[in-house]
Amino acid sequence: MALTVQGTGEETVVLEELHVRVLDKGAPLAWNDYAMGVGCGGKVGTTSFAIDLDNGSPAVTVKGGQRDFPYKVSESDPEVFYVTARTKAHDVRWDLTLKWSSGGRRGTVHIDDDGKPFRTSAGSGRPGYDYPLGGTEWIEREG
Repeated sequence: MALTVQGTGEETVVLEELHVRVLDKGAPLAWNDYAMGVGCGGKVGTTSFAIDLDNGSPAVTVKGGQRDFPYKVSESDPEVFYVTARTKAHDVRWDLTLKWSSGGRRGTVHIDDDGKPFRTSAGSGRPGYDYPLGGTEWIEREG
């Protein structure tokens, strides 16, 4: 998912930490697995994070040698984070919290799917279909 963070005024806001909270974990869904945008494509410089939801204490970790928190944002200088959550064995409902500070103020922003937790389910052991970049149809995944 893409997470855009921007200040609401002229002051710089320091983004200190991003945490994942697992709300529920169960057996993976028995539905088909669909993935869009599979394949090669142009890359834009981004900051990417990963979450292993199978870990007993999942954490948000920086991907590919990029720098970790803290970051800073303002009204004129937003930051875009890409967060990829994965599980190989469960159906997981989860959300995020972002700790920030600005001057003498501190706070936490709760991040979810419009009041509902995000949901990620394992795809192994069920039919999978990919829709390649520039494609015109779903293609059954092999193996």
